[in-house]
Amino acid sequence: MRVLHFLLARRKESAIALAMLMTLLGPFVLKPRNSTAPAHFDRRLVIITPHHERIREEFGRAFARDWKARTGQTVFIDWRVPGGTSEIAMMLKSEYTAAFQHHWEQSLKRTWAADTAQACLNPKAPANDPARAEFLKSKVGIGIDLFFGGGGFDFQLQSEAGTLVAESGPNTGLAALRIKHLDWFTDAIIPENLSGEPFRDAKDRWCGTCLSSFGIVFNRDVLRRLGIEKDPAQWRDLADPRLQGMIALADPGRSSSVTKAFEMLIQQEMQTELARLTQEPGHLKAAEIEPEAIRRGWVAGLSLIQRISANARYFSDTSTKIPLDVLRGDAAAGMCIDFYGRSAEESVRGADGTSRVGFIMPVGGTSISVDPIAMMRGAPDPELATAFMEFVLSEPGQKLWGYRAGTPGGPEKLALRRLPVRRDFYTPEHVAAMSDGGEMPYEKAGAFVYHAPWTGPAFSSLRFLLRVLCVDTHEEQKLAWKDLALGGFPARATTVFHDLTLVRYDFALGDISKTVRSRDKVAETRLSRQLGDHVRRNYLLSAKLARQGK
Repeated sequence: MRVLHFLLARRKESAIALAMLMTLLGPFVLKPRNSTAPAHFDRRLVIITPHHERIREEFGRAFARDWKARTGQTVFIDWRVPGGTSEIAMMLKSEYTAAFQHHWEQSLKRTWAADTAQACLNPKAPANDPARAEFLKSKVGIGIDLFFGGGGFDFQLQSEAGTLVAESGPNTGLAALRIKHLDWFTDAIIPENLSGEPFRDAKDRWCGTCLSSFGIVFNRDVLRRLGIEKDPAQWRDLADPRLQGMIALADPGRSSSVTKAFEMLIQQEMQTELARLTQEPGHLKAAEIEPEAIRRGWVAGLSLIQRISANARYFSDTSTKIPLDVLRGDAAAGMCIDFYGRSAEESVRGADGTSRVGFIMPVGGTSISVDPIAMMRGAPDPELATAFMEFVLSEPGQKLWGYRAGTPGGPEKLALRRLPVRRDFYTPEHVAAMSDGGEMPYEKAGAFVYHAPWTGPAFSSLRFLLRVLCVDTHEEQKLAWKDLALGGFPARATTVFHDLTLVRYDFALGDISKTVRSRDKVAETRLSRQLGDHVRRNYLLSAKLARQGK
């Protein structure tokens, strides 16, 4: 009774104490019955990844089983999933800078300064810069062994920054695997480049593990309800005004894969302009045709993106939302990575083989790229990390990517619907067991050649511009698009809607690129506000003119 009276008298303090107790006990009470961590393990492998749970589960289980059979050791794979590749990049920069600061101050007994922080991870810093030189020769780590999944562009940026390494001691890393499996790193198995896309790093800092491409996932029932009888075949089909509010897109600022898809769209427009100007050069000299085609294609591509964006119902934080909304009929179509689209199509396939959901890769509108893996600088267990990379690139790992669920060597639960990177894997025996064996990506790769010099230098600028032109100004953009469609797209209003004079190609590679790459957030925010205000005014003016029929 005394305890009860005490608790009643001190209700506020008791409530706080109870809340603190629940906070401490919560992780134990709410712990899943089937935890992914074994009760006892001999070694731990830490992997940072944007991969979804199915991939993590299948590869984690298969590698742990393989390692146990070979060594008798139980391994625990500690997956770290902070978000998409953009979030991972920000985290790696922050963590490595902090780790190097500790090394600089505690081990080297040097004074940390702003220029030291700027130089250590900067690939453009002078070779003789003390901070940069020290970082590249150090084994500074952040407690992570591997970076697994994303795009080649992000992996190359991390390689240039110095956070990814070819080796971490004798017989470790991709450098060691190249020696052990010399035939793997050849054009016959994993080429260094294909159709302009890098498939692995020439310095062995990263290597593709499976193939990726981009396309359109769509719901036939919704399209027919909107009066669209044909399935989409090209990117520009997503710009149909009848699709207003029915296109699902992901935020390019949170996903480099989405930016990559838009880059492919722009490249297709550039190639279209090049073909046209080659046939009808007009006053242009031969040497002027390609540069002019690039400039015109840039504007045409951004204009098409504006129209597609104007049809978007949202810009999702996660790309996995897109096929799910198309599947449910909440969206008519969306842009996504191939395996998301194929999985959605398969999930509602009927006994007769038909499906209300479809997926297509626009012919000549997308390249085939890779999803890589790499060892992190200062990896805690480089031997185990090397073994995991070897497993993923070996036949057992490649089977997990491509085989149907339940087939010998394939995934246990659900097919991953990814295309293996190894060229020698596409044999009749393997193709027969694959979910998407008929894709034959190495044969289709020739339909699109990626020209890195055209848009590669503008990739960061493109991500910035997509935010300014589409994401931050989406409400005004949708309003203008609606009025344009209702007014029959009057000439002056449409011209104002597509006014891209301030974001032309030369400016994107010049001032915009310089600002974005400077890492000066104040300058970037200022430029974003200036361009955003201009774009917003144009959209509002376009809407007004459209209502006036001008």
